[in-house]
Order: sequence, then structure tokens, then C-alpha cells
Amino acid sequence: MAWLIDPAKFDKNLIPHIKSIRDSQLDFIFIGGSKYREKNFDEIVFEIKNSAGNIPVLIFPGSKVQVSNHADGILFLSLLSGRNPEFLISQQIAAAESIYHSDLEVLPTAYLLVNDGELKSVHRESNTLPILNKSIKEVVKTALAGKFLGMDLCFMDAGSGSTSSVATEVIQEVKKYLDGPLIVGGGIDNLQKIHLGFEAGADVIVIGNQIEKDPHFLTEVLSFKDWYNQSLHVN
Repeated sequence: MAWLIDPAKFDKNLIPHIKSIRDSQLDFIFIGGSKYREKNFDEIVFEIKNSAGNIPVLIFPGSKVQVSNHADGILFLSLLSGRNPEFLISQQIAAAESIYHSDLEVLPTAYLLVNDGELKSVHRESNTLPILNKSIKEVVKTALAGKFLGMDLCFMDAGSGSTSSVATEVIQEVKKYLDGPLIVGGGIDNLQKIHLGFEAGADVIVIGNQIEKDPHFLTEVLSFKDWYNQSLHVN
């Protein structure tokens, strides 16, 4: 499980909540957002990392400015579901030198926007359209292209606040073709969707928007994760 924190919505009132789960079974904290363009990103990452204990903090960058040496690593995303060169390669080139001179672990990631056609902020900011859930073959081909380009991870995202999440059929089919971890996020606002996502083959499920609405939801998720791991006899 990963908790996505949007730096555009971060304030210091969140710190006690982060500290309260620092010894939990949360796998990752992701930091990033499609709208964030401010200059205090480094400070925000420091605050979160300093409060997160041993939970790995990974940057989920929405732009070239979202780089900080205070994190443990960065998802080096290429938005393969769209055809906008700005997010296929241009932002990556702009950020490459600062990442090279950092101590960040770089995780090459194929990033695919997938939902039922709903347009959220990530689609507007990237000027791209999602691949539809019903176009399973197109999603598979796009994920395979990322694999053949040498990307270690695949992240399928419905978009923050989306009413339609990535379909279980899509997760199942894509998982058949990938060797590396499959990350799924966007529109995941209840435990049933989390359960179905894991059962379909997701390795990491990302939640964010629902925790902003209901901070207690993270506690429910972590309790569910413990139960689910025990049912699989996984620590």
C-alpha cells in the first residue's frame, strides 16, 4: 500500500498523522501532484521524510520541479498513454541532471492513465486523454512498450478523485505480460476496490484523495492490509 500526498494540499497539520503511522505496515509514501509548481517542494519532502520513520518516501513527480534529495527514490515516469512529448520525454530531460547529482534511487516507470473516460486534473495538466478501460488490448500493448523500453515498473492511474478506477479485468490482463511490479491508483475510495485490485494482480495500490476526505480511512486500509496479508500467510 502507498499513501499519496499532494504537495499542493500539504500543511503541517498533516505531520502528526504521518507520525502516527510511522511504525505501521504502510509500504510507501508517495509525494507528488500534477498541479504543484511551487519552490518549497524540497522543504515539504524533508518534513514528510523526517516524520515517516522507516517508511520509504518516493517522489511521484508531476513536473521537473518535483525533485528532492530528501526522498529515498523517485518514480522516473514517462506518460506512455498520451502522445504529448512534454510528458513523454521533455520534462524528464529537464530533470535528469538534478536527479543524476542526487542520491535518489531512480525507478524507471511506465505511466498509463486508464479509466472510463473521465477527465481529471492529471489529464488537463498533461493535455492527454486516458485509455479507456474497455480498450484492454491497447492498455496491454502500451504496458508492453514500457517493458520493452526497459522500464522496471508500470503504474496504471485512473486519476486522483476519479469515479472510475482501473478495471480489474485490465489489471488481470496487464499483469500477465509484466515481470516487474504493477502499481494501481486513482478512484480507489473503499476497501472493496482495494481487495479487488490485489486479487486482480496489483502489487501496490495507491490511495490519496480519499484520505484527504477522511483521514481515518488510512487506519481502515492498514487494518485491512494486515488481515489480507494474514489470509495469504504473508508478513
